[in-house]
Amino acid sequence: MDIIELLKIIFLGIVEGVTEWLPVSSTGHMLLVDTFLTLQARAEFKETFFVVIQLGAILAVLAAFWKKLLPFHVEKGEKNKLVADMGTLHLWGKVLVACLPAAMIGLLFDDFLEEHLHTPLVIALMLIVYGVAFIVVENRNKNRTFRTQTTDQITYQQALIIGAFQVLALIPGTSRSGATILGALLLGIARPAGAEFTFFLAIPVMFGASALKLVKFFLNGGGFLGAEIWYLLIGALVAFVVSLLAIKLLTSFVKKHDFKVFGWYRIFLGAAVIAYLVIPSLL
Repeated sequence: MDIIELLKIIFLGIVEGVTEWLPVSSTGHMLLVDTFLTLQARAEFKETFFVVIQLGAILAVLAAFWKKLLPFHVEKGEKNKLVADMGTLHLWGKVLVACLPAAMIGLLFDDFLEEHLHTPLVIALMLIVYGVAFIVVENRNKNRTFRTQTTDQITYQQALIIGAFQVLALIPGTSRSGATILGALLLGIARPAGAEFTFFLAIPVMFGASALKLVKFFLNGGGFLGAEIWYLLIGALVAFVVSLLAIKLLTSFVKKHDFKVFGWYRIFLGAAVIAYLVIPSLL
């Protein structure tokens, strides 16, 4: 295993762990990192790696919120019995409803989007567009009282609308968490509740995306060579550890602050990438 490539894998795992939960686009960041710090691996493996590494981030959500996400518990008594928590079951129902729009659109257009939109210019433009959107929405929400304060209060209708916003994230640079948090803010859902619902929504979405990518990889005759399986495992492990910290920090941050700082970051990064792409051609 080449030490330089291993360091790149670790760095990509850190980038995934941090950016998956912040509204700044994890896929966009990883593609940009690979543009400027190219991982020396087969193109088909890298496409799979950039999706499957997200499994580490998913496991971090399960580890951080397992008590809230577990739909059954053992009720102790003369005879211990398994009891369903209806509130948690409804939460999972809302999460699954929110998954439907992106699942249907993603299955139809996944290959097209990868072929035509996974470019630095598209990523940069989407970073800027949604950065501006965050600033505009948060300015509008200044001093606003949010009607929905917890994930339990989110309705099935709201969940479906949030899922529709998630479709926007199929374009790299948009950010899955960014699109869903924007949708939640527009619906009058408080920032902590919107961020938490986004965490939960990631579980089936990212499991499904990873499974789909792996199935396509193997059906097209793919297989892991040499150190590639280690790259996947190490990248996912790093993403898991870093995600635990990122989730904790974001959960604490949104209780006291809005998302405008992420909007300005997106605009700055997008502008920097465009400048990098355009300036050399002008010289």
